[in-house]
Amino acid sequence: MRAPRVLLGAAAAGFLGYRLIGWMSGWGASDEELAASYPGDELIDSPADQTTMAVTIAAPAEVIWSWLVQLGQDRGGMYSYDGLEQAIGLDIHSAETINPAWQHLEPDDRVQLVPPGWGPLPDGYAFRVSLVDPPHTLVLRQGPPQDPWDGVWTFAIREVGPGLCRLVSRTRTHRNPGLAQAALRSTTTLGAPITWVMTRKMLLTLKERAERPADLAR
Repeated sequence: MRAPRVLLGAAAAGFLGYRLIGWMSGWGASDEELAASYPGDELIDSPADQTTMAVTIAAPAEVIWSWLVQLGQDRGGMYSYDGLEQAIGLDIHSAETINPAWQHLEPDDRVQLVPPGWGPLPDGYAFRVSLVDPPHTLVLRQGPPQDPWDGVWTFAIREVGPGLCRLVSRTRTHRNPGLAQAALRSTTTLGAPITWVMTRKMLLTLKERAERPADLAR
């Protein structure tokens, strides 16, 4: 009788894990936001893995953009858990103020996530800017041959009322066939909870920064 119980337990754990990943991949997003298309989606063919996370921010789009556009390890940080990132040597410090020097991005600019010379990634790691449409859309791109993943990370700011916006984070990664890609997807799936924790914290920190009184942002 032990084997059937083990199989049932494994099936239940797998089902709960599947439901948990599904919940994480849509954290904070409405049904309309989950179903919506965003700039950058068209760059990644199906089949693709996709996440859509969102938060409501009581601030104008221009204010949210001023914080968002500062993203980058060598710029305004990642607005996530700085202590954890510093503990593994990433030297990330999230901005507490709006810096005029970090307010401009152009297509093909690099948004650095990992600095050169860091551990297993001696060349560092960065996204390329694919689209900049202030104060509404920032699309970051990664893809072959520079990167093993073929994906986009889109930030969309949408006004939903006077001084009230939704900030949406959409990731979309192409799912290629083959053993190598299957191994890569397995690694990505194992890392999904960490990515979720860090992205959720980023959205909440951007919300906190944008909702600050204006005199504390400068």
